[in-house]
Amino acid sequence: MLNICIVAGARPNFIKIAPLVRAIVNGRASGQPIGYQLVYTGAETDPTLEPGLFTDLQMPRPDTCLGADCSSLNELTGRVMAAFEQYLDAHPADVVIVVDDLASTMAAAIVAKKRGLRLAHLVAGTRSFDMKMPKEINRLVIDGLSDYLFTAGVGSNSIATREGAELSQIYMVGNILIDNLRFNYGRLQRPGVLGRLGIEDGEYLVFTLNRKALLDDGENLRSMLRSILEAGGGIPVIAPLRDQPRAIVGRLLGDIKCSSTVSPLSSFHLQPSMSYLEFGYLTAHARGVITDSGNVAEEATFNNVPCITLNSYTEHIETVKQGSNVLVGEDAGRLRAALHDLVHGQWKKCTLPDRWDGRTAERIVQILQEY
Repeated sequence: MLNICIVAGARPNFIKIAPLVRAIVNGRASGQPIGYQLVYTGAETDPTLEPGLFTDLQMPRPDTCLGADCSSLNELTGRVMAAFEQYLDAHPADVVIVVDDLASTMAAAIVAKKRGLRLAHLVAGTRSFDMKMPKEINRLVIDGLSDYLFTAGVGSNSIATREGAELSQIYMVGNILIDNLRFNYGRLQRPGVLGRLGIEDGEYLVFTLNRKALLDDGENLRSMLRSILEAGGGIPVIAPLRDQPRAIVGRLLGDIKCSSTVSPLSSFHLQPSMSYLEFGYLTAHARGVITDSGNVAEEATFNNVPCITLNSYTEHIETVKQGSNVLVGEDAGRLRAALHDLVHGQWKKCTLPDRWDGRTAERIVQILQEY
């Protein structure tokens, strides 16, 4: 019996974990000797894990919550290491799968390797090449410790190889986010805000924002919001944001005196964050997306929806080279120019990257069972 421990450190991780859980459950139902335990490093009462999340993803809640929750990354790392060590004492595992690049992810990876367990990293080989970013350090540590480097594309394979990983450790399994999109596409739910505002599919833009660097620079963010308003040509902007970003953006919008009579402030609609299925519908049927999220950009590429990313890099360069994504950094002028092209239908043609076929989780489970 292969016992797999899957570790999640934040809400977005569960979106990537859900296909893995389905693949393991399906394998076990077909007679494969495989089982899993799902561990969340945070608290069971974490408000970001809204009640409908696991229903939307059609997966169970975590089997165990380690309860590590603090603002200091170093303190968080220590707490997760101590709690995960105790968890593994009581729940032996053969393989530990960690997701993405959080401090809690790195902590679980260190504990797993110190215990001599096989370690798998999903998604491996992603880099910003900015050592000032704590997540970049986490990525380097996790990839360096991992026995299985599960990558989403050729670019990530090349990075892992250059950093000394053996070819036998690297597996280009594809983009696991796409597994979820394909699985849930027929279940997506049209958000009520579109009906209330009388907005048809394809007649609106989506705006999301979460990066601390953008939120902390109010003057530049105000300029970027002004660019959206003035280059958007009056197209409604739906902005489902969590509490703090919504408050910051709302305050800055109130400061803007828009010079364009075509694009009034009333076209910008701040909304509370949406459920997974509602947000999936919103982005899949948008005219375009403006975001600082790599995950949202990947989903836009799958949906063939033009996407402007408010960052100077992306962990998955295939969304730019093949997909619908364009990077504008934190530059209001470049944002304005890109949005002008989007609104006027002057966007690049895109194709679907290799292995975005919805079978990533199946590949991972098969690989883990072969060794």
